[in-house]
Amino acid sequence: MECERMKSVQRGKVLAVNISEEKGTKKTNIESCTLLKDFGLKGDAHGGPWHRQVSLLANESVEKMKAKGLEVGYGDFAENITTEGIDLVGLPIGTEIRIGNSIVLRVTQIGKECHERCAIYYQAGDCVMPKEGIFAEVINEGEVKVGDEIIIQDQA
Repeated sequence: MECERMKSVQRGKVLAVNISEEKGTKKTNIESCTLLKDFGLKGDAHGGPWHRQVSLLANESVEKMKAKGLEVGYGDFAENITTEGIDLVGLPIGTEIRIGNSIVLRVTQIGKECHERCAIYYQAGDCVMPKEGIFAEVINEGEVKVGDEIIIQDQA
């Protein structure tokens, strides 16, 4: 009889749900928003039928920047969802992220290339979003809100 390898589960939570009406600006925490399939967050400038529909950044990354003396908060790195308790950059492309009762996101990209230096970079000489932010597409839509549980089942 073969023993099945037990799958590990990461659990975290949503700390902020952020949108902006224009690209290139900080996002504002609106507490809850509808995530639309094949689009992203309703009303967000970065939404659309492409591979970076939703951006996520861990609060642990935000705290790194605060430790460098920056006064930053949720949405300041233009992330849509600020998380806690999940190792975002350690997730392989294709990982499914479950949020709340119905939402499923699929990781499409880890980090990004910044073509222009943002205000954060000029303040701190560094920015975490290009290295520690992740991007996903919406597979199952629904309402995302602050406090929602995030579950990531090991894909192996």
